[in-house]
Amino acid sequence: MARTLYQKLWDAHLVVDGGEGPSLLYIDRHLLHEVSTPQSFAMLREEGLPVRRPETQLAVADHSVPTQARDQPIADPRAAAQIELLASNCASYGIEYLPLDGGGQGIVHVIGPEQGFTLPGVTLVCGDSHSSTHGAFGALAFGIGASECGIVMATQVLWQTRAKTMRVVFEGELPPYVSAKDMALALIGRIGASGAVGHAIEFAGPAVRALSMEGRMTLCNMAIEAGSRTGLVAPDETTFAYVWGRPRAPSGSRWNAALSYWRGLRSDDDAMFDREVVIRADEIAPHVTFGTSPDQVIAIDGAVPQGREKLGRALDYMAVEPGAPLVGLPIDHAFIGSCTNGRIEDLRAAADVARGGHVAPGVRALVVPGSAAVKRHAEAEGLDRVFLKAGFEWREPGCSLCVAMNNDRLPAGARCASTSNRNFEGRQGIGARTHLMSPAMVAAAALAGRIVDVRSSRA
Repeated sequence: MARTLYQKLWDAHLVVDGGEGPSLLYIDRHLLHEVSTPQSFAMLREEGLPVRRPETQLAVADHSVPTQARDQPIADPRAAAQIELLASNCASYGIEYLPLDGGGQGIVHVIGPEQGFTLPGVTLVCGDSHSSTHGAFGALAFGIGASECGIVMATQVLWQTRAKTMRVVFEGELPPYVSAKDMALALIGRIGASGAVGHAIEFAGPAVRALSMEGRMTLCNMAIEAGSRTGLVAPDETTFAYVWGRPRAPSGSRWNAALSYWRGLRSDDDAMFDREVVIRADEIAPHVTFGTSPDQVIAIDGAVPQGREKLGRALDYMAVEPGAPLVGLPIDHAFIGSCTNGRIEDLRAAADVARGGHVAPGVRALVVPGSAAVKRHAEAEGLDRVFLKAGFEWREPGCSLCVAMNNDRLPAGARCASTSNRNFEGRQGIGARTHLMSPAMVAAAALAGRIVDVRSSRA
């Protein structure tokens, strides 16, 4: 029987087939961070359980970490305690921890791939909903809860329910200044924030194949915002070139064996999907959210939808009017970073727009690399100097303004152009207003002091 990529990955890790009910899956890899695991380790202690396979676990602090003054003690006592507890727990259970002052630190969904910990064909979980990011490699990756993190550490298996399948095909080529972030927002705008609930999304088509691994990770990262726990891209030569030589990737004869297996990780030509969506990539414009959910989004050359009876709370919170354009709306903050858009390709795109310009008066603009490796790479290319000269702040790696669980928070009423993944009420600070967009669009907004169409600003 012909199978989709998701079905192949599921079947390869099936320990107990539960039929229509939950099945027992083997879990190859587990990423840990400081916010999701304290009660996981507490559970292990209470039950007197060891970690079954410590070598399949990798930990890093990212959510609570400060992005300034890393050479100083952490000022926030709660954040300091969370980070110290993660390091202590990992030491007690033999789990590798990438320290805050080390060269491997970064956002969990950025360091996994760059370390070669994320590989095609594996099952990978993390106590974070944006674990769907790793599906860009053809991995079955999804977020789990704190208790499930403890179960994975103790048993290396997890009960899960098989998802339906959805294929999203992007035909054609992306126009200039349109990115994977715009592809994701266009999809979410079409099917809604719950449009893919219960489905695993496989992204396919010429525009997906043309994306770099950074772009594919952005696309899969945002799958959760469409309601899917799992986003997938079948691995190909682009994938293999990215993985080759990574610290934890196979090498020598093991690389050849892995490559042979990975080449078969694709949906069969006659595989049937439960749902299929086709989008013309060449018709996508830069997208910007206007409301408080990622599906409340429009093309930059569009207008806020009518329908105050449905959108009233979101429109009131965001202080935007039905029928009004977003172009010209003033901002006072700009944020470039997150597990969605904090990779080297994202920083290059933003720096290309920022080069030769300057942040508008009254705007505070932050650039937060997704990892220490991304930061080093950007500095080697001189991107930090481009940003600093243009008036942006150049920070240390961390989740930063994406979650406002650290020192980076916006004040009530602030309006931010952001490359992050969620625009919920209070996501970047109590009462703060978030407009999701691509790195190039955020950089253009920072220079203009208002939301603009990057295509016009670069003409």
